[in-house]
Amino acid sequence: MIVSASRRTDIPNYYADWFFERIKEGFCYVRNPMNPHQVSEIPLTPEVVDCIVFWTKNPEPMLARLAELQEYSYYFQFTLTGYGKDIEPGVPHKKERMLAVFKELSEKIGPERVIWRYDPIFFHDVYTPDYHERAFSQIAEELSGYTKKCVISFVDYYAKNRKNLQELGIREPKQEELRQFAKNLSRIAKENGMRIASCAEEIDLSDCGIEKNSCIDKELIEKLTGGRILAGKDKNQRTACGCVESVDIGSYHTCLNGCKYCYANYSRENAWKNHEKYDMFSPLLCDFLKKEDRITKRKVKSLRDGQLRME
Repeated sequence: MIVSASRRTDIPNYYADWFFERIKEGFCYVRNPMNPHQVSEIPLTPEVVDCIVFWTKNPEPMLARLAELQEYSYYFQFTLTGYGKDIEPGVPHKKERMLAVFKELSEKIGPERVIWRYDPIFFHDVYTPDYHERAFSQIAEELSGYTKKCVISFVDYYAKNRKNLQELGIREPKQEELRQFAKNLSRIAKENGMRIASCAEEIDLSDCGIEKNSCIDKELIEKLTGGRILAGKDKNQRTACGCVESVDIGSYHTCLNGCKYCYANYSRENAWKNHEKYDMFSPLLCDFLKKEDRITKRKVKSLRDGQLRME
């Protein structure tokens, strides 16, 4: 089993203590977003967890406790963009803090296990293509040698984030403008020793020097575990998504970053309301079991193909 922690919320930033407590206990509970009274018990022992993929804008709360993950393979998807507090109000200042955190994490676990995400990208009066290119270049120069790969994507409209995006006054770029922009980012990434890939994009940017990406990356996971992983495409993701199957242990509407483009936590008010229920010792994230809940032990197993793991 590959664990996603998490597409739904920023576990490393806000719920690191809960996560480490769940690792210690060997399981967690996850509500079904479509059927809230259906709760799955997810085992989190090294015997069944092949890899943990962390998604975060700030892993600093985990840095001092990484030794507790020595029995697990894992890597981080670390988002660093050029947006300010108007778009990402809960994210600490990039130049003053987050670049240093990225470098510290890379020094602890190695640059291959820290993927830099510059996404999602959108254009409007302030965040123009020129602005993004300057911001991307500054960050890339700072992170040169601290990561092997950069992932980009362009903002997607969902029913749950459409209102927020429309209020921002985002404009749709023309194809020619988009492709030239992609070529410029590709050039900057390569100048700083990074591969660059796109996340879940229908448009083919391979001629711009940008490859298709898999965030839950079978190739990287096999490299980290030292053996073949028998995992197929994640059927719960979009058609253009290249990720292999994983189990997400997060909860929607619990992230306090407040990013205006987010589809998983589009109401900061709801996120704070749910955060008030946070108990690091509860098996459920920002929640407690109710008498009408039905708990089912999820049947999971290791996806490793019987080969030894690299230490």
